[in-house]
Parts: sequence; C-alpha cells; structure tokens
Amino acid sequence: MTAKAVRERSGRILAAGEAGELAHFTLHPDRLGQTADFVIDTMRRNYPDLAIPPHARWRHFQLAGTDRWRLLAKALDAGPDEIARIRIDLAVTSVLLDAGAGAAWRYRDPVSGALLARSEGLAIASLEAFRAGLFSSRPAEPLRADCDGLAGSSAATLGAAFQVRPDNPMAGLGGRAALLNRLGKALAASPEVFGADDPRIGHLFDAVRRDYPGGIAAADLLAIVLAAFGSIWPARTVLGGINLGDTWRHPRAGPGTAGDPTSGLVPFHKLSQWLTYSLIEPLSEAGIAVTDIDGLTGLAEYRNGGLFIDCGVLRFRDPSAHERRFAPGDELIVEWRALTVALLDRLAVCVRERLGRSAADLSLASILEGGTWAAGRRIAGERRSGGGPPIAIESDGSVF
Repeated sequence: MTAKAVRERSGRILAAGEAGELAHFTLHPDRLGQTADFVIDTMRRNYPDLAIPPHARWRHFQLAGTDRWRLLAKALDAGPDEIARIRIDLAVTSVLLDAGAGAAWRYRDPVSGALLARSEGLAIASLEAFRAGLFSSRPAEPLRADCDGLAGSSAATLGAAFQVRPDNPMAGLGGRAALLNRLGKALAASPEVFGADDPRIGHLFDAVRRDYPGGIAAADLLAIVLAAFGSIWPARTVLGGINLGDTWRHPRAGPGTAGDPTSGLVPFHKLSQWLTYSLIEPLSEAGIAVTDIDGLTGLAEYRNGGLFIDCGVLRFRDPSAHERRFAPGDELIVEWRALTVALLDRLAVCVRERLGRSAADLSLASILEGGTWAAGRRIAGERRSGGGPPIAIESDGSVF
C-alpha cells in the first residue's frame, strides 16, 4: 500500500524480463533510445519551451485554449480554503470517473459545442456534472461532493449527465456509479479525514493542513488517499482485512520469502496515484507544500504501456495476443502494467540525459504529462484506426 512497493515489485518483473524469463513479453532495451526521441519530439510539440506542468486531471480541463476550471473559479465568491475544498471535490470525482469509456462513447460539450471522446470528454463531462450539482446533496451549493450526494448517484443519473444512449454507449457505466456510491460510504466511515457532521471529499484539505502543517511528501499524500478511499475499490485482493485495491498477482512479483503473505502480489494503485498527482495543485495553491513528487511512480495504464509496445520496447511472445481481449487480472495485463511502471523510470532517465536536464528540472510527473501519455496516444493514432490501445482490455470502470 505504498508507492515504494509499486516501484519495487514492478522492478522485480522488469528484472525477470531482462533475464528473458517472462511468459508474455520479451524486452528490447535497444529500442528505448528511439522511444525517448519520440517522447521528446512529442514534448516539444506540446510544450515548445519544455516548461511542462505535472501530470494531473487539471490539464484535461483545458479545451481549445480555455481553462474551463479557471473560468469556473473566476465566478466563485469564496475564499482560498473553500476553493481548495471545491477543487478537491472536483478532482476526486473527475478522476474516479475517468476509467476508459470505450471507443464508441462521445460527449457533446454544451459550452463549446465540440464533440469530445476519451479523457477529454470524460473530463469536461465530469466538470459539467459537478457544476450542475450531481454530487452535492445541497441544491443551493452545487459545487461540492458530499456523502449523501455521492450515495444517491445512479447509473441512470450518471448516464444522463454523460449523454449515454443506446447509440452512444459507455463502458463500465454501472461500475462508475457503484464506485461513487462506495465513495459516499467511505466519507462517512472516515470522519477524521472528511468531517463528522458534514462528510465531504473537500474536507481532506482540512485534514492535511491539520496533520501536516509544514507540508507533506507526495508518498504520504498517497498513503492518506489509499487509506481513506481503500474501501471504494472492488475487493479483488484482501489481506489482513485490508482491501488492497489495484493489486494483482504475478508469479515473478516476489519477494518469495517463506510465509510472506504478500508474495506474488504486485500493486499499481493507478487511479489512486493519478488522484494524488491531481491533489498536488489544489493543496499547493492553498499554501500546503507537496514535496518529493517523484516519490510517486509512473502510471500503469494503456497509453503509457501502449507506447512501449508500439515503439517495440516490448513484444508479445504470442503474436496473436493483440487479437484477444483480457481482464485486468489476467497475467499478461499484470505483466504489461508492471513493465510499464519500471520502464517509465528508465525512460525518464534517458529523456533527461538527451535534454541535459536533472530530475529536479524535469520531474517524472512532467515527463508523464508532456511526453509519455501524449506520445502513447499519438503513436496509437498512427498505428490503429480509432487510436485504441494495442491490447484490448475489459474494463469495469475501476482500474484504468
């Protein structure tokens, strides 16, 4: 249940790949340099001055040169503390609703009229749902996400907000609604974090300010997120009564010590880590310093992972694998995700060396934002009609 464990266990699987001992992928490190060049080219296209912000949900609220969150914030009559709470309410709900929607789903933005898909569509749809008060139990205070408002969410109300119809299907709609329902219960179960009298996601700001007056390391912020939101994830793996969330089994995960109940488990915590990345700006702008951001890891999702397959760093042992669909717990997917996390660290070093930058000058979070995620999408669009990932994944709305 730590970022350190994500990095260590993924590293073990990469080591097995380097020894040629993995069942599903072969590793081709000679392709890493060319991949770094492709990522750098993408970074320069997106950020010519290489002044790249960290990876976070806030980037997806920027549409056609307009920052939709900033536009909304300008109209708020609220102090900095309440704005921080509102931003955290928005960040958490939007991130949790961002699991892959499928290739067919589209969202017509009511403001710009643009037809949006994938992460951009999910971001704007969730922002508009938040603006409309979908997650608030107080009609007079729509810009909040509280216990009762989340508990009252349904596939029907969520589907209407996201313009889901028979001709516009969304993958995992029921799973998203159930996730929000469990989130509402999680708020009530952690009054020390979310408040006893008025359980609300945004009260996480008050808890962090109370407990970390001198600032907080990103890995400690992730620990709070994992503990506070742990009960919302489907209980796939439970250890000692603790739901491990986005944690899966792989025979090369280690550590293999006799009697160690964590043997064979590899955690990723993809949505929790992305959520943590997305909390950094609201906290920082409200005066709470978040340090050691690279204590978090790269994200084990299909854009980053697809980049390594499409660039030839990873190759299938079974060439027909790309023709099948896989569940998140299938060994091939777990192997792919672990290799993605570990290779992102390797790639970051390569990118920095080519640019003459240090980790302090160019964080992993910025490389994710400016480069790997966008490069993964870019090469997917070049390789496949519709720009889908190189592996088809059955998503329930709670992993990717």
